[in-house]
Amino acid sequence: MPVFNNYCNGKWTGSESGETFEVRNPADPDDVIGEFPSSTADDTRDAVDAAVAAQAAWEDTPAPDRGAILRRAASRLESRSDEVAELLAREEGKALPEATGEVGRAVGILYYFAEKALDLGGEVKASSSQDTRLETKTEPLGTVGLITPWNYPIAIPTWKLAPALVTGNTVVLKPASRAPAVAHEVAKCLDEAGLPDGVLNVITGSGSEVGGTLTTHDDIDAISFTGSTVVGQQVGETAAADGKRIQLEMGGKNPTVVMPSADVSTAAEIVSDGAFGGTGQACTAASRAIVHEDVYDEFVDELVAAAEDISIGPALDVYDMGPHVSKSELEGTLDYVDVGVSEGATLETGGSVPEAPRHESGYFVEPTVFSDVSSEMRIAQEEIFGPVVGVIPASSYEEAVTLANDTKYGLSASIVTQDLSEAHQFADDVEAGVVKVNEKTTGLELHVPFGGMKSSSSETWREQGDAGLDFFTTSKTVYLNY
Repeated sequence: MPVFNNYCNGKWTGSESGETFEVRNPADPDDVIGEFPSSTADDTRDAVDAAVAAQAAWEDTPAPDRGAILRRAASRLESRSDEVAELLAREEGKALPEATGEVGRAVGILYYFAEKALDLGGEVKASSSQDTRLETKTEPLGTVGLITPWNYPIAIPTWKLAPALVTGNTVVLKPASRAPAVAHEVAKCLDEAGLPDGVLNVITGSGSEVGGTLTTHDDIDAISFTGSTVVGQQVGETAAADGKRIQLEMGGKNPTVVMPSADVSTAAEIVSDGAFGGTGQACTAASRAIVHEDVYDEFVDELVAAAEDISIGPALDVYDMGPHVSKSELEGTLDYVDVGVSEGATLETGGSVPEAPRHESGYFVEPTVFSDVSSEMRIAQEEIFGPVVGVIPASSYEEAVTLANDTKYGLSASIVTQDLSEAHQFADDVEAGVVKVNEKTTGLELHVPFGGMKSSSSETWREQGDAGLDFFTTSKTVYLNY
């Protein structure tokens, strides 16, 4: 069995406890990906100490030199992309083409922030005094804790790591216990690229032991968290009470609005891709289709056909949709199917475990479509995190927007329309941090801000692009009278 260790102060070591946990392939639970340390609070404190000790020298390293390390790491990851994608597909269950795309995304993020290193430093401003030079100086926060989820186990750690490192921070990363192996691959690439000891530390283990220690440690200056709303709010409250800077990206209940001017077949394809890609295990997944009554019946038929056309199977066999990441996630989705039926929604297709021989041992579920859904139903309000979409009728644009906003979440939203006025109006009216027109709710460009509203986010600092750099830095204003 492969054994994975923590990466602490430039060395690969186990936990002081000697205890481990296994990660298994959700398509075939007999396939053990590896054994990982069940790290303790003391292990985590050791990692923080290493990061603090390394911070001053890393901050003093010229930003272009920091960027060069990221560039070399990107090249190494790119050269291994096929094997890393296979590892990702095995440990998380994501279909191989999706896993390959995610690894490519991580490579792109490293290259992007490597180039951004050339622009770091500050700005010179005009002073109202004749003999004064007025400038800003950008500095890192210090040592930061990153807590990342299992559903994008290489992209999300990388889009937090890259801006944190390139701006001169040192890092302790806690990857999700369900899919930690690919985060280790990023650490290996950075280590081989020449990252100094202690600058990055990767610690696996429980949220209470590792995450809790990071959140409360006096020497952690900021926490960036992506995960569930319940856990994120707890992390945010604890970290903020200690005066830490916080960045929280959490759940979603994302709508796609379909208007009468839309091509219905195209609209169904957009919703299908957004709802069922990644087995629906995305915070930006489309879980509500709000459809104008003039095209409602046609849309339901098209969406059902699209769902039933999706092939389901083990990720490495290149099916369209893989399994849930765990038995508990599968059971949660099946429970919500029962909830939808009990609430009176019409189960149009799916909602069961498929019965082919290839599905016997894994955590597979069929893509699921409900019609006759109303906004007060639990399946229209609660995040399911599975391949389930509810279709809600609307009689007008105004009602559709009201329904789209009728949830505590506000992460991603889209509209399918050929009416330019509706498209612009929707961007103004919808309560979401990401708004798309004639596109699925999932999928993000790496160089623009990402984040949500309401319970989807702390609404403090955005991720990615220049916004990602802003979170990990602070600035001084310098008045130089010559």
